[in-house]
Parts: sequence; C-alpha cells; structure tokens
Amino acid sequence: MDEYGNVVAFANYMGAQNRSLPELQEVESLSPRVIRVLGGNPGVMHLQGTNTYILGDGPERLLIDSGQGRISWSNSITALTRRHNFRICKVLLTHWHLDHTGGVRDLIEKDPQLKSAIYKNNPDTNQKPIYDGQVFIVQGATVRAVFTPGHSNDHMCFYLEEENALFTGDTILGHGTTVVEDLWEYMHSLLKMETVNPHVGYPGHGALIPKLQLKLQQEIRQRKRREKQIIASLEIIGSRRGDKGSATEAEIIAVIFGPQLPPDVSDHLKPQIKEILMKMAREKRMGFRFKDGQKRWFANSIESWVFLCRNYTSPIPLSAIFSLHDDDRLSKLAWQIPAVGEKYKSENTICQLS
Repeated sequence: MDEYGNVVAFANYMGAQNRSLPELQEVESLSPRVIRVLGGNPGVMHLQGTNTYILGDGPERLLIDSGQGRISWSNSITALTRRHNFRICKVLLTHWHLDHTGGVRDLIEKDPQLKSAIYKNNPDTNQKPIYDGQVFIVQGATVRAVFTPGHSNDHMCFYLEEENALFTGDTILGHGTTVVEDLWEYMHSLLKMETVNPHVGYPGHGALIPKLQLKLQQEIRQRKRREKQIIASLEIIGSRRGDKGSATEAEIIAVIFGPQLPPDVSDHLKPQIKEILMKMAREKRMGFRFKDGQKRWFANSIESWVFLCRNYTSPIPLSAIFSLHDDDRLSKLAWQIPAVGEKYKSENTICQLS
C-alpha cells in the first residue's frame, strides 16, 4: 500500500466516524468569556469544521485560529463584532495548517490594523512569533502559550487562566484521535499538557472536552498500550519461527488485530503502526533491516532491561543490566530510554519503581 493508498484508507475511516458526530451550532457562547465560531468547512478531516474562538469580555478580544477562509465564517465574525461592539485585537494561530490560517487575509482586509497583530510559531512574513510561555491579556482573559509539537512541528496550545482551560488545537480533538506528524514529539507534548492540569479542553475540531485531563491520560495510555502490543507481536512471530523475531508492518497488524481484519481497516492502521515503530526506533528500542525488498522491524536487545525496569520493585544494579549485553554501546543507551527518568538515576542503580 503506497502513501496515497494510506491517505485514502484513513479518509474512508474518518468518513465513517464523522457520520456519528453531534451537531454543533455555527456560533455558540461556551462560557462568559469564550465564543466558538465554526469555520464553515465540515469534512472528513475537519469533523464539524474548524473551531475558532473569541476570548474576553471587553471592547478588545483575542481570536484563536481563523478557519479555512470561508466567507460564511468571515461574515459570522463581522456580525459578532458589530452586535457586541468589540474588535479583534490579536489573532493567535495554533499552527500553520490551512484550515486554521486560511481566514487571516479576510480578517486583515476588514481590519488593516490586524496586519501587525497576527501571531504564530515560526511566523510567516509580517506575522509575529509566539514563544512558549508567552502571555496575552485582554479584559476577562489571560492566555498563556504552551508549545506542543507533534501534530505539526510548530503547534501551540493556549491556556486560559480564568477557566483552567486549554485550547488544544489539533493535538487533542473533541472526537476520536488526531493525525500525528512526529509521535515522539507528540507523546512529550501530551505529558506536558497533563502537567498543566487543565480541567476543560477547547479543541480545534469537535465538541468541548469537559474532562480534558482524563482524555489526555486515555490518549497516553492507549499509545503506550500499542507499543507493548507491538513488542509482544514480535515475540510471537519470533517464537513461531524460532528466531529473535522481525516483521513487516502488515505482519505486526495481523498479529495484534487478527488475520481476518478487513483490508481497508488494515490499510488505515498501517500509518499509525509505522508512527509508533519510528518513535521506538528514535528511542533505540526498535530497529529495522531490508530483506527481500521489505522493511522488517525488530526489537533491540535493550528492550529486555527496560522490561526489568518496568516490572521490578527493587533497585536493579547496573552490573545486572550491563551483563545483558556484549556491546557496551548498548549499555550506555540505557540512560536515553524514557522508562529511566532522572528521578530513577543513582550511582549504583538504574531504576526504582514504587
């Protein structure tokens, strides 16, 4: 299955998901200081459309994202500013994707002062940068930028202090799960968002998330669970062949989900499994080789001591870990694995699980 085929399979899967989505109002006040305006671009990849948000309760307010450039969205923004007698003073863009930045030109045409008030990480010409921790303040809304790459390399979330709420952009959606550009970055961003400890989530697509912390934990747990399934699938394949086990993405999927999985579902899963394998390879927990024109993945021997770290309840001597390897280079890689965080390091032990 080529990349185009993967995209088509994913689009078909998302189309089936979208048929069960709840209806959202085109314009809706979600709280005394947050108004959601749909971008007017519903579709397979956009759910009910892109969510844009007006923040504050005074004569000048912030706007998060600008939709895809649909005239219906622009007209809704204009009608709101006139009806409630306020103006947009700053536009904060979560990331560069067109369905979040497409309305910028219309905003500037209607209010030329906004030309110098468009903010984005990795800014385009005439835009201003956003840095992690930057604060934007208007009456009724104090907003702090939180850098969360993964869905895209420039992605920003925005924390609303008055509500302990996080505008999650495309990192966490109101329904289902998001497309990820870099899973390693994405997982770190989820953990970072979790430490913010937000109560409510305002996503870039889909309905409001009333228990964002719970959804973050579920997303993290699901991704880690899939990693364990991949390791287990390689062990199963290896036991069948009497070797250490190596497999293609399709073979891994067949073991995890069963050989009778419909082809379109299997094709949808391939890019997701590939993302996880690439993340694990970046962490030195997975490798691959080409055999007979196919990329075959295998678990590095380093995984054996990671398993020990995650399952033993007493300190593990470094000598015991090192004895697992003939190659001292692999031993040194121990310090790079997330399972061995800073809090577990000591002079004589590699980890201590509570």
